[in-house]
Amino acid sequence: MPYKSSVNYYFICRTKLWYFSHYTTMEHTSDAVLLGKLVHEKSYGGTQGISIGRIAIDFIEKGDKMVLHEVKKSKSMEKAHIYQLLYYLYDLNQRGIHATGIINYPLIRRKKVVELNQENQEELETVLEDIQEIVRLDKPPKPEKKKYCRKCSYFEFCWVV
Repeated sequence: MPYKSSVNYYFICRTKLWYFSHYTTMEHTSDAVLLGKLVHEKSYGGTQGISIGRIAIDFIEKGDKMVLHEVKKSKSMEKAHIYQLLYYLYDLNQRGIHATGIINYPLIRRKKVVELNQENQEELETVLEDIQEIVRLDKPPKPEKKKYCRKCSYFEFCWVV
């Protein structure tokens, strides 16, 4: 099973996914990651992240049904956000825990409800197989130039080295 950010990185950049999966973690140097943490803290102050196995949930709302919440600063990479949350729901479902999810975009005051169903579970399982293939590569996939590369904490690995 992939680590918490692998599914997200799969949709953002496969090269970043490979580096991350090979224990090259640069997130601690990223202004974007720091900004995301500040948005979470400012918007949901007292909530603490929860780690379960290989996943890290921003916060959980308990009620009739468990609701996982992920906090994101913008919708610019929404597909990656959706699949990251689907993976969390899938992982918990494999443990016998059934939940729904909400992606919170506090800066734009929007929420996106995410539910695991048969169709997106099959798509997710295909993504998980692709991730395993990428991780097994001896060297990273060739990077693709994208508009957000310069802001990426792995930029130097792809374009300077």
